Amino acid sequence: SAPKDAVAFHVQGTPGVKLYVVHETQSVKLPSSVCRWPLAAGAEVLLAMDALSKDVGDEKVRISYFREAGGVPVGRAMLYLTCVDVSLDTDASRSGAVSRTLLDKATWTWGPDGHGAILLVNCDRDDPKAETPDNRDTAVRSYAGTGTSHTRNPTFLCFSPRIFLSYTPFSTPDLKDMSQMVLRTRGPHTIFAGHRLLLHVDFGDADKVGVFYGGNSVALEEYKHVLGGSKLTYAVKPSRHQEESIFYVEGLAFPDVGFSGLVAFHVTLLESPEKGLLETPIFTNTVVFRVAPWIMTPNTAAPLEVFVCSVDNNEDFVASVGALAEKAKCPLTICPLLENRQDRWIQDEVEFGYVQAPHKTFPVVFDSPRDRGLKDFPVKSILGPDFGYVARQAPEGTSSLDSFGNLEVSPAVTVRGKEYPLGRILIGSSFPR
Repeated sequence: SAPKDAVAFHVQGTPGVKLYVVHETQSVKLPSSVCRWPLAAGAEVLLAMDALSKDVGDEKVRISYFREAGGVPVGRAMLYLTCVDVSLDTDASRSGAVSRTLLDKATWTWGPDGHGAILLVNCDRDDPKAETPDNRDTAVRSYAGTGTSHTRNPTFLCFSPRIFLSYTPFSTPDLKDMSQMVLRTRGPHTIFAGHRLLLHVDFGDADKVGVFYGGNSVALEEYKHVLGGSKLTYAVKPSRHQEESIFYVEGLAFPDVGFSGLVAFHVTLLESPEKGLLETPIFTNTVVFRVAPWIMTPNTAAPLEVFVCSVDNNEDFVASVGALAEKAKCPLTICPLLENRQDRWIQDEVEFGYVQAPHKTFPVVFDSPRDRGLKDFPVKSILGPDFGYVARQAPEGTSSLDSFGNLEVSPAVTVRGKEYPLGRILIGSSFPR
């Protein structure tokens, strides 16, 4: 605080510091023609540095205090400054790669001119030996296929063919399904050795995301689950020789009635406390992701693969579908009786859609809550590398309306001047609306 009798002050800094005095709502850059400034309520000194410090405290600001008519300062204060760079970055520009940007990383806006990073629900199964989708574990998995990489057309069903994107299941690491989040730390290493750097997620978002970190290693087994679920914080220890720490983020849950899809991550630099006192936050940087929704594909598009169930007494039907598929040059997959258990209504069991981010797109099968003879089919025969799976259960038991024959989506459509480029979902109902 200023000396008791001081009424004015003078401020000056070393060459690496930019100084401004805010007086009577005006901001004046120093040095200026005014040598002394009145020590009045509301007077502020603002400072900025454009270059990183090479050493701790290598830039300084000195404030001298004066009495009303005094030429000799009645007191001085010295501020030692260290400039460091702490930045948490994502693909906020949606270019497909993480970069530094002037965009507001803590906000998210829709549309081709919008900004904000996108997160995929990691709901495929990259390891064939795993029993569940990748978003249900805390491990980084990879499908180490052998042979030449090839493209398999995804699954589309008879009686209502669907179109979708092709995908490559060979040599597809789990990390490719995740979004990168890059922590940059630059400046004197002594600062980071003497302060704590904490990556953290809000409690309400923690069950929606998982974060993995491998340090300096490129080996998948070195990647550890560090954030998400019950883990709300992770203490980062910047390396003296590495300015960037790359984290991989996966979505665990799709946007739904109780989840908007927005999740926030923060990095905070904490000042080391005196013994017995709490740590003091010095600086916090925040980024926001939006989890990509499941997007349904229309059945008016050309099919890429046809599935049909073989049950008792439908040999002629299966043969007819096979002939049609051959004419359309579409692969045909027959689901045998052992798998369908006399349940022929495959279009009631599943719907197809996809998830999309700038860096990755893959199809996702949506499993209905009807759970009859085909209930295990989507997990056993469709879920796999770069082919995701999602299911929903009816809160109060199922009815015929929960069958996905009652769930369709239109092609791209314009209604009352509003464009719906992804179509509009149509839901069956017991009564007209």
